[in-house]
Amino acid sequence: MTKLYSTLVKVNGGRSGTAKSDDGKLDITLDTPESLGGKGGPGTNPEQLFAAGYAACFIGATQLVAGKQGIDVPADFNIDSHVTLSKSDAGDLDISVVFDIHLPGMDAKTAEKLIDDAHHVCPYSRATRGNIDIDFNIHI
Repeated sequence: MTKLYSTLVKVNGGRSGTAKSDDGKLDITLDTPESLGGKGGPGTNPEQLFAAGYAACFIGATQLVAGKQGIDVPADFNIDSHVTLSKSDAGDLDISVVFDIHLPGMDAKTAEKLIDDAHHVCPYSRATRGNIDIDFNIHI
């Protein structure tokens, strides 16, 4: 295996703390949403970070697959990434994801195959496969 990239982020205080990368490019405040018992301060939270990271990675995987397959991806291709934290009947916390994937002007069959192929390539998809519920809504 060839390492392509590695990063280090130091997190203090959990959901109500800070996160800082060793290169200084990430330096954020974390706040617990009111719905989870927090004060709902101005900081972000792990679910928002996961939503952004997963969607960004998935777009990159989709572009990689499209390039290999000779498919032109629309310039305004984007994903609305919905991440939900839920409590199961057993009291466990679970994460689920819904991607509203916007591929304007692409034909439906091509879009569906492209997204399916990207889901098999994306590192986030591979890491979470079988562990979280994910739904794709493709809008063309």
